[in-house]
Amino acid sequence: MERIWLKQYPPGVPADIEPTQYASLVDLLEESFTKFADRKAFICMDKSISYRDLDQMSVALAAYLQGRGLQRGARVAIMMPNVLQYPVATAAVLRAGFAVVNVNPLYTPRELEHQLKDSGAEAIIVLENFAHTVEQVIARTPVKHVIVASMGDLLGFKGVIVNLVVRRVKKMVPAWSLPGAVSFNDALSSGRGMTFNKPKLSPGDVAFLQYTGGTTGVSKGATLLHRNIVANVLQNDAWLQPALAAPPHVEQLMIVCALPLYHIFALTACYLLAVRAGGCNLLIPNPRDIPGFVKELAKYQVNSFPAVNTLYNGLMHHPDFKKLDFSKLKISNGGGMAVQRPVAEQWKAVTGCFIAEGYGLSETSPTLTCNPATTTEFSGSIGIPVPSTYISIRDDDGNEVPLGQAGEICAKGPQVMSGYWNRPEETAKVMTADGYFRTGDIGVMDEKGYTKIVDRKKDMILVSGFNVYPNEIEEVIASHPGVLECAVIGIPDSKSGEAVKAFVVRKDPNLTAEAVIKFCHEQLTGYKVPKHIEFRTDLPKTNVGKILRRQLRDEKKAEAA
Repeated sequence: MERIWLKQYPPGVPADIEPTQYASLVDLLEESFTKFADRKAFICMDKSISYRDLDQMSVALAAYLQGRGLQRGARVAIMMPNVLQYPVATAAVLRAGFAVVNVNPLYTPRELEHQLKDSGAEAIIVLENFAHTVEQVIARTPVKHVIVASMGDLLGFKGVIVNLVVRRVKKMVPAWSLPGAVSFNDALSSGRGMTFNKPKLSPGDVAFLQYTGGTTGVSKGATLLHRNIVANVLQNDAWLQPALAAPPHVEQLMIVCALPLYHIFALTACYLLAVRAGGCNLLIPNPRDIPGFVKELAKYQVNSFPAVNTLYNGLMHHPDFKKLDFSKLKISNGGGMAVQRPVAEQWKAVTGCFIAEGYGLSETSPTLTCNPATTTEFSGSIGIPVPSTYISIRDDDGNEVPLGQAGEICAKGPQVMSGYWNRPEETAKVMTADGYFRTGDIGVMDEKGYTKIVDRKKDMILVSGFNVYPNEIEEVIASHPGVLECAVIGIPDSKSGEAVKAFVVRKDPNLTAEAVIKFCHEQLTGYKVPKHIEFRTDLPKTNVGKILRRQLRDEKKAEAA
């Protein structure tokens, strides 16, 4: 397909990137460790580590891991929120020649057991707050080596106080027992006295096993090779250059890292992108603590703010957020879920910066498309393909549909995974004969190459034969001044097959179901208007803040049964 979207590229953004300039992601990291040695790389709870610190600590930890007898390509799980140990551990695992298995620290024992067994992880680096979960499943997994970190490990003298508060005052560390476990700082000390054997890595080596949310049954590991991640870092870097080059001049890029680093969006768009640019990540361990988050933002002038719609929305409802200085904010990237117009417009009004919405998946490292970083208006689209990326909208038979028609978004590019870990049959289901990855999302591309997502295949609601897409209804309801957030699903209906049901969290305590329905009637065709409104105090979300429609559907099914 001809790349019609290239005409929309801002000046300076190349049509293609050259990922072969690095043999591995480690080469890219080590180049920056040397080049920016004296710069701050990460800040967390007022403590910073430099690129030199990151270099030295990751080599020590890599040597320690190699000393455990792990073979090249071994999988090492990392189960931590956004703390300074995360970037150190990730760089260490990669430099040792192993593959990182990113684990959500809030996993239940059942979810953790599945991931450790499926990945074949032989070691795990875990924050002590979650060690009790590891304890419950370790006997049934291949894990032989455990490194336990604590919140205060790398915070210097302050760390002693932090650990005391976390353990004794806030009681955030449930009792655990893991015989043979080594503390993070002890592993670092031991590693400093050991020999590090630098492996020769190739573009085809596995860098990350990134487990997808399991929306289609069991959670699967997307196998991301060094070349996939390198490509996406270079694609994102090229994409942001026009915004970074615009005034005001910034000495060092400061990225807000509130999205969890174990999630592919933050891993690439915060951690790796900043390292490539010699930037600094401001780590936010708990973004759900909005007052604490706003206090952190008050201390720094941030330039890049990747987030999801719910996080942007939550911040703007805090009274002190409007007092912050956003004069140096150049880029706000929205991803993970649809950015809603009311949120985008309010964010622009408060910060002066537009949200450039993008799109991607764990399977694509993640970025596939994005609105230009210099965008000045809300388009409601996921933008255009980033360099070296092809998007094709296809029907169920795999044929490309005409522009303006809905079909499944299929993608091809150097950032697309090599497949699902040990699941060739699952890989075959999502790859087309001509090498495109089927995303499972339904989209429409216009004549300029901009794509709008109309929804996930399985989220679509069928009302009397009409296709109804939840995103559209959610955007309308969210624009009501009395609504904080909402989610829409289809429920069985004897007359129409399915009916639209909306779950609403009120901003205005006096908001009624009738008012919401009337408001929808003004903006939506009759069959799209919700038949049922249920008010809730909150909505189920993933740790990235994405609303879980699936969980709402499952609840309703259980009630009906």
